[in-house]
Order: sequence, then structure tokens, then C-alpha cells
Amino acid sequence: MSDRLSGKVVVITGAAQGIGFGCASLIASQGAAVVLGDIQQQKGEQAAEKIRGSGGQAHFVYTDVKKEGDCAALVQAARKQFGRVDGLLNNAGWFPRATLESTTTELWDEVLQVNLRGAFYCCKYAVPVMRASGGSIVNIGSICGIQSLPSLVAYGAAKGGLLSLTRTLAGAEAQHRIRINYVIPGWVLTEGEIAVHKAQGRTEEDLQKDGEKLALGRHQTTLDTAFAVVYLLSDESAQVTGSILHLDAGASTLPIAPGTYPG
Repeated sequence: MSDRLSGKVVVITGAAQGIGFGCASLIASQGAAVVLGDIQQQKGEQAAEKIRGSGGQAHFVYTDVKKEGDCAALVQAARKQFGRVDGLLNNAGWFPRATLESTTTELWDEVLQVNLRGAFYCCKYAVPVMRASGGSIVNIGSICGIQSLPSLVAYGAAKGGLLSLTRTLAGAEAQHRIRINYVIPGWVLTEGEIAVHKAQGRTEEDLQKDGEKLALGRHQTTLDTAFAVVYLLSDESAQVTGSILHLDAGASTLPIAPGTYPG
């Protein structure tokens, strides 16, 4: 355990697995109390128990980020359980593949609800709580928020909207000492990412070989993201707001090798 986040309370969405759980675990190990929100009840409760078993403080709340009431209840639960909210990690995401023509209205709406509207709802209820003493919001973005793939039309639009929301709120809330930043994790082989590619006939071995083609020679990991998130939630980043932190081995700033990112 460390004390970089000692005394802080951090709300995390999509925290039952993948990047969300990886971040929650490291945040808790740095001294913060974490409140985990996820639509996966059993996995969410197990995630909170794992963190408590490692000596951290964790509380799970069933949360469907598509529902405003659930997001409000998540923030309220954090305040009730631990007395305050100092940080928010908007991580919940959904990235089904669909080209322009194959993107239905229903798919478009649900992808934007999960990836953009959910973050909006959580900010809407967390920011007023944070205004008394300041705080930090980290939005998990994507390279697709800058330049998406042909098979991720709705997801790219949602993550682009999340970037705009980040910068808008960063300017609006600076007077209250609330910092809001956007993190691009890169290509992380989470459970969800592996499942998407498996459905397309790609094996984990195929994906590992693709990772070797990336600029720094490997896929990014949940821990790569977690280290950056801890920094942005901590007082060490007291003058960082409205920024994009690239953790993607240069993929969003350097030329991308053809065929590196399968759609």
C-alpha cells in the first residue's frame, strides 16, 4: 500500500473487469477508497472483494450507465459510504464492430449511451459534490476519438464526443479546482477485446503477433493505463487539466503501419 491517494474517494465505472478493475486495484493500493460501478453484478462484487482482500477499501454498486438514476445513485452511494467524492473514472465502454451501412439506429443509440451519455450522467452528479473541495475526473478515451476505424463508426463518434465533453468541462470547472482529462489507453487485450476478435476468427496468438508490430513492440496493458490514471487523480497533477494523455505507443501521434489495427 502507498499513500499517493490517501484519504481520497474515487468512483469508477465499468470496474468489474479489464481496464476498470486494473485501475481500481491500483487506485486502492495507493490509499484511496474506491466505489465500483458495473452492470455485471456478480463480477462487480467479486472485484470489490478482491480489493478488500488485498487490504484496500472497496464498495460495489450495481450501475447501468445508460440510466441517469443509476449514475446518480452511484455517486450518492460513494458519498454515503465514505463521506465525499474526490475522483471519478469514466471507464465504462462498449465497442461492437459495425460499418456505416451496418450501424442501425438502435446500435448507434446504445453505443453513444454507454460511451458518452453515461460519462455525462456521472459528471453531472459527481461535479456538484466535488465543487466544495476540488477533484479530478479521468475519462477513458480512445484513439478512435481522434481517428476511428471503418468498423467502429458509432464508437468513434462517441469517443470523439467524450473528448469534447472533457475539454468543455475542464474549462467550465477550473474555477472550482476540478480537473478533467482524457486518457487514450491504446490497444489493451481486455476480456472484451479478446472476445470481439475471437468472434471474428482471430486467436489470442494472432493478436499477440499484431502487438509485436506496434511502435514499442507490444500491446498496452491495464497497468499502463492504471499508472497514468493514478497520476491524474493524485495531487501530483494539480496543474493538469483539459489534456489528452497518450498511452498508445505513439499510435495516435505516429504513422500507423498498414494492417496494425484490425477492424
